[in-house]
Amino acid sequence: MPPSCFGCLSQYTHHHLVVFLLTFFSYVLLHASRKTFSNVKVSISAQWTPSAQNDSAPAFSPDETWQDNHLFADEKQATLFLGALDSIFLFSYAVGLYLSGVIGDRVNLRYVLCFGLCGSAVVEFVFGTLTEWLHIYNVYLYCGLWVLNGLLQSAVWPCVVAVMGNWFGKTGRGFVFGLWSACASVGNILGAFLASSVLKYGYEYAFLVTSVVQFAGGVVVFFGLLTSPKKVGLHLESETGLTPVETDADSHRPLMSDEEEEDEEVETYSQRCRSVQPPEELVDEPPHAIGFLQAFCLPGVLLYSLAYACLKLVNYSFFFWLPFYLSNNYGWKEAEADRLSVWYDVGGIVGGTLQGLISDFMGKRAPVLVFSLAMAMGTLVGYSRSPNDKVINSVILATTGFFIGGPSNMISSAISADLGRQDILRGSQEALATVTGIVDGTGSIGAAVGQYLVSLIESRLGWMSVFYFFIVMTGGSIVFIAPLLVRELRDMWRNRQALRHQL
Repeated sequence: MPPSCFGCLSQYTHHHLVVFLLTFFSYVLLHASRKTFSNVKVSISAQWTPSAQNDSAPAFSPDETWQDNHLFADEKQATLFLGALDSIFLFSYAVGLYLSGVIGDRVNLRYVLCFGLCGSAVVEFVFGTLTEWLHIYNVYLYCGLWVLNGLLQSAVWPCVVAVMGNWFGKTGRGFVFGLWSACASVGNILGAFLASSVLKYGYEYAFLVTSVVQFAGGVVVFFGLLTSPKKVGLHLESETGLTPVETDADSHRPLMSDEEEEDEEVETYSQRCRSVQPPEELVDEPPHAIGFLQAFCLPGVLLYSLAYACLKLVNYSFFFWLPFYLSNNYGWKEAEADRLSVWYDVGGIVGGTLQGLISDFMGKRAPVLVFSLAMAMGTLVGYSRSPNDKVINSVILATTGFFIGGPSNMISSAISADLGRQDILRGSQEALATVTGIVDGTGSIGAAVGQYLVSLIESRLGWMSVFYFFIVMTGGSIVFIAPLLVRELRDMWRNRQALRHQL
């Protein structure tokens, strides 16, 4: 591995660790509360529909109360509405991402991040807990709250990626961001265990626990997060005794650059490590934010956005529907299905970290992504035929998470940071949050369409057809990344030929 991948760790301070942990756990808490909804779908569906037990106990459920408290005539209708809620959330989330990315480049990132965390926690408390305590069951209320929840949650991801991009430069970005992007999977695991631990008391308590913890996390972020190393003077070597965390030459040379040569990389690294020249004075004036259309037209943004739309559809279908699928398809208890579903996220954590490390070693992202996605198509076929055995199911599920969750984490974090720090910006314009919002927003549009299609395909054709749909969408991601793959393979070939001529 290039020395830069190892040497980058020595320049980080405790401030970097604090920023890493605060941004990491802020999104962990957000995803834990988001995961709660998917983990309690069976309980919500039972609450919203009639059951044989209720039919035999009219004393406890008078007819007028029955009509008020139950929204749907059967489980199929409830399932379709749950899928519609997922799509409503993701559509509003996607729209919010386009807006919050632009806002994040113009407003203090800490304020936007805290507002999203605390506001979303309040909405989730009202949606899942307060409505059940007050016995308020209304389709339009649920839809309105979930639209608002999507808009509020959209403020978080562009902000945390932008903060991480401010603190961590290109050197070792694949590994650092690959490890950090496990925050979503860790949040899924935490949400699954929190929900399953209190589900016996009622699904409203699952929403209560996660929303309270998320609100508290937002308060901690507001008082503890530093959005830029300049706030503690880490932009000068003489003040820290370390090399700068990120210079213009470093942060604005993405891995996708066509002009990047290996001899330039070695020269840049040696200069960073041995230079004793005093740094030039930094301009205090912050860079101007780039426009939305300008960010969309940056090289690679459109293709990665479309690829992520296909990939996030598959990834979020597992996120929203996996516990429901395990419970209905295999007859496992809801709490058991919640716990088993975490193996998908375990695979995603390992996949994102390892694949990010490999991409740092190669100096390219697209070859790693395409290989992983091609393997994912095979694991989807295998998982669709998994037997009714929890051990075998867990192993195949973790493997599927490795090859699907890993690329998803890379595109949404490390590659978004690469795209937002491109060479053509040259430090004069701020685009990181805007680009992150575009990539994740486009991905969320694909995921929103997918969640309704999943419920529609499952109700009419069955789960096997749903998995075929996942395979097609994974192949679509490969198609959109293919032009970038060809370009990066061509660059690798040219670099190898140049080295041979030097020898």
